[in-house]
Amino acid sequence: MSSPVLQLSCPAKINLHLRVLGKREDGFHALDTRLCPLDLSDTLSFSEASATPRISQLTCSDASLPTDETNLVMKALRAFEKATGTPQSWNLHLEKRIPHGAGLGGGSSNAAMTLRGLNLLSGHPLSQETLVTLGSQLGSDVPFFLYDAVCDATGRGEVLTPLDFPWQLPVVLIKPPFGIPTPWAYKQWSTSTQLHGVLYAPQLCPWGPMVNDLERPVFEKWSLLPALKMWLLDQVETRAALMSGSGSTVFAVAQSETDAAALATKAAAHCGETTWVKVVRAGHP
Repeated sequence: MSSPVLQLSCPAKINLHLRVLGKREDGFHALDTRLCPLDLSDTLSFSEASATPRISQLTCSDASLPTDETNLVMKALRAFEKATGTPQSWNLHLEKRIPHGAGLGGGSSNAAMTLRGLNLLSGHPLSQETLVTLGSQLGSDVPFFLYDAVCDATGRGEVLTPLDFPWQLPVVLIKPPFGIPTPWAYKQWSTSTQLHGVLYAPQLCPWGPMVNDLERPVFEKWSLLPALKMWLLDQVETRAALMSGSGSTVFAVAQSETDAAALATKAAAHCGETTWVKVVRAGHP
């Protein structure tokens, strides 16, 4: 493969709050959520396709991820081709660091940076507004990653308002060795109930209330996750704890960066070696 002509960072996100307001006529759910980028990211590289015929293809450092037309990167590339009327011929490579099925937006971020990269390499034929529209057709979280800011989102997640967010939050991410399908979580939301002894109420913080309505359906089915949230809330280092998006990642905002490091060590010992634990910062990139 030829050397990359462009490399883009694809950041992860957490939801500092996520309220489900009901089902819309289009089948999606109406949301009120705050999305916050992390300093954890994948890397997307663009190299010129040299093979004949000159067609775009995707490779990935994570062999468990499909690299065919079902991958959001390839879907984004096809959407860009359709919008511009120009065939693209790139070798795309994803170096994955964000776990998938985690509620951290890795696939959506990859798609957003595919659109941004192709637009840059093509001489900016599409406006930011058009890129956001294309992104919203690929997935509800995709437009957020085109803003490079903490954002409040409404609609089905695609109506975004960038925020002045002065905090850099020390965060510990904990992802068990399973993922959760986002459509399943939303489908179960309306009929789910709260578990006894689990905190679902908003946790009041200087940066806003932390609450996630999708904890209700997910916690009913995956009992490890409410136990993990309550364990985190019992730790002296924890300021607040929440599931991100539709899970399976549960995260804690620590009192300080030192506390985050200590909490991560405790969490790794508590959860065992099959669980992914990572210390990150949340806030403006």
